[in-house]
Amino acid sequence: MRENERIIIIGGGLTGLTLAYLLSKKNINATVLEASSRLGGRIQTTKGALLTPLELGATWFSDIHPNLLALIDELGLQKFLQFSQGTSLFQTDLNEPPQRFVVPENQMSSYRLAGGTQILTDTLAKKLPKETILLNSKVTAIKETENGAVLETDTDKILEADKVIVCVPPQLVSTSVMFSPRLPDALHHLLPTVQTWMAGSIKFTLEYDSPFWRNEGYSGILFSHVGIVAEMHDHTNFEENKFGFTGFLDGAGASYSFEDRRRFVLQHLANLLGVQALNPTAYFDKVWTDEFVLGDNPVIPHPHYNNGHPLLQQSYMNGKLFFGVTETATQHGGYMEGAVIAAQSVADKIR
Repeated sequence: MRENERIIIIGGGLTGLTLAYLLSKKNINATVLEASSRLGGRIQTTKGALLTPLELGATWFSDIHPNLLALIDELGLQKFLQFSQGTSLFQTDLNEPPQRFVVPENQMSSYRLAGGTQILTDTLAKKLPKETILLNSKVTAIKETENGAVLETDTDKILEADKVIVCVPPQLVSTSVMFSPRLPDALHHLLPTVQTWMAGSIKFTLEYDSPFWRNEGYSGILFSHVGIVAEMHDHTNFEENKFGFTGFLDGAGASYSFEDRRRFVLQHLANLLGVQALNPTAYFDKVWTDEFVLGDNPVIPHPHYNNGHPLLQQSYMNGKLFFGVTETATQHGGYMEGAVIAAQSVADKIR
């Protein structure tokens, strides 16, 4: 690598920020361009009325994710076990009581981050020079030049780089970025077929002033094939003084208004857990189909389709262009572990 080589990372999600952090440890400065007004990508933590950290994006990880765990330890962050004690519910028929089950204690543990998942990306951002992170900077074109590449944004800003790393979903790249010269045909046709993790999902989260379900012996775990809530888990915080749920809604919920989704969720939970469920202190949800996830490509392939594809491991534009995001990872594609692996892979290629 040449001294003072200019590196631009497109995307301020977990991969992009981890990559910038890893490069900084090699004394390599990189500029991170983020299209939206916030960092984190598919990690998004909000706060309820009682300031409970509530997840609208990536939440859980486990012991099979060693690279993520190592990064968490290196950054001095605290993980804690996902609560699963008590009676869990599995609903298959509206006309029958839900099945009850207990999660075995020896089952593989899931963890969450104290303070919310966004503390991970926030901490990574704080490790980087503030001036190297540019929000509201959507890249629309990448043009190869003799010595590097020129990038154009939707605000007509022009930036020059020696190397460019695209850390946004390949499916999104296929419709939002123009490459000159055009990418090889095989890659050009591959990009729109790479499944984007979370795309099409509806994440919801609730805050309550007391853990009424725990007091009644429930774990907060719910799986349903018939209600708007498809999957749910206890979302009590690390200190166990703020309480709530998080999970996923049935995909059909995207056709409802926010107000209708909230009403249907509360009624669904009240039918199963009691009338106390009708009075949350906060409700949030997010349909993950916005311009920063799918763009103009609404096609949603089956999970992990073409994640880790060999073409995504190569460099292009004569070694000036790389792809690195959780969907490019050869292991754990779509997960936070995959995002860290993708960042490590690209960092190893930039020397």
